[in-house]
Amino acid sequence: MRVVFLQKFLPQEMLGIAYLSGALKRAGHESKVLLLPDADWETKLRALRPDLLAVSATTGDHVFYAKVAERAKQLVGAKTVFGGAHPTFVPDMVRESAVDYLCRGEGEAALAELATRLETGRDASDIRNLSFKRDGDVVHNPLRPLVDDLDALGFPDREPLYEASPLYRDCERKIFLTQRGCLYSCSFCFHHAWRDKLYAAKSKEYLRKRSVEHVLAELDDVRSRWPLRFVHFLDDIFNVDDAWLEEFCAKYPGRIGIPFDVILRTNLTTQRHVKMLRSAGCISARLAFEAASDHVRNKVYRKGTSLDDLRNSARFVKAEGIRLTTLNLLGAPGATLDDELATLQLNVDCKVDHPLCSLLQPYPQTDIDDITREMGFAVDRLDAFPEKFNRTTSIAFTDRTRVENLHKLFPIVVRFPWLMPFVRRAIGIRMFSKLYLALYLLWTEYLVCEQNRLFSKVTGKSGFSTLPIVDLVRRVLTKGAIKVKEALFGRRFSSDKLKLTMETDTIAHADG
Repeated sequence: MRVVFLQKFLPQEMLGIAYLSGALKRAGHESKVLLLPDADWETKLRALRPDLLAVSATTGDHVFYAKVAERAKQLVGAKTVFGGAHPTFVPDMVRESAVDYLCRGEGEAALAELATRLETGRDASDIRNLSFKRDGDVVHNPLRPLVDDLDALGFPDREPLYEASPLYRDCERKIFLTQRGCLYSCSFCFHHAWRDKLYAAKSKEYLRKRSVEHVLAELDDVRSRWPLRFVHFLDDIFNVDDAWLEEFCAKYPGRIGIPFDVILRTNLTTQRHVKMLRSAGCISARLAFEAASDHVRNKVYRKGTSLDDLRNSARFVKAEGIRLTTLNLLGAPGATLDDELATLQLNVDCKVDHPLCSLLQPYPQTDIDDITREMGFAVDRLDAFPEKFNRTTSIAFTDRTRVENLHKLFPIVVRFPWLMPFVRRAIGIRMFSKLYLALYLLWTEYLVCEQNRLFSKVTGKSGFSTLPIVDLVRRVLTKGAIKVKEALFGRRFSSDKLKLTMETDTIAHADG
């Protein structure tokens, strides 16, 4: 059976699809990827002749995918299966006419079994993890257990994605995962809902690590087949297991020796961790500050970290000459403007190189969604949720404009702290909101150029064209030309635009 994944172009390769593709191939099926938007997507879809259409959707883009799938079904008459975070937490999406099957939770085994049943004409109604419609009613089958041996899944199959777009194949910075799950219960994250509400699993059962040897073997395999000069580890917490980290740092330089970046949890990060990572080749690390206020960070966000954890981990990273990126989250229900400004001041005090700032979105089934509604704040309808978490908030705050304006000025003020005394007044000027957005977009472009310069230096490619200001001019002019083309000929897929965005694939929250 041929399964075709319908997928938007994203700035990072989609490892979820790659793992699903691997499971399909091991079961004897074929997988292809069709990337959108594409002016010729209907013609390409007919040529692919899919037997099953697969879609992975998050809240905010689920409406787009439902429309695309509806049209795709009309064109080729294939069944559809939806999976991912939004269908898992909003399983009533199966009522949509575009959805034949909905897969909740981890989907490798369920998707492969569905393809086999459909190919052989057998009934698929008892496949665990699936939801579907029967005689006007919705059936939600029970879940199969979590995958307990990640090594047994094999390497993610990147070939269909690289076949669909050479941009992913040729990019020298690629994404890797070493684990699934998380021990912690941050209220805004999907992990606690996935672990507790979906699987009712214990934390130690939910967090699963691949063996160091398996990770290194995948890196070797990818490097032998495609360009690879920088490794972006996308794990939520890279330093969650001391023994694993020590083995990795001991073996990685000799086996792989490619520069990489990681995300670290502040209360787990020790000076020894950072020294080991630096010796292994880490050049950039992200720390999740989220908020400076103890109440917001620990009572609302449930981080379980102290201010000393934030400051000390930042100090360790800076002391080793590793580029310090922080993850910050504005717009918590009940947070005061002083709380938000304290988060800005914390980044200033820690001399953060690259402050990434998001606006809180209370996604379905997360505890922060319950907290927000219990506190009486209105939340946008799911169909109106923003696709980007760094432009607008979906919560109807009294200070909504101020919070959104502060978000735009945040990374600028961290670099130029002399602006701090003017921030409180500046964010209250509604008429300047578009100006702040323009400055934000320009400055985040420059921060990306700094990151690119660092990448160029460690890979021996630095030169005049990689100077941040020169690179900035290139990026701005290219994006300007793309905007002109879009104005004249309509919004279409642009490989140049995607290339620019993919240059930020070591920055998880980059905004173009």
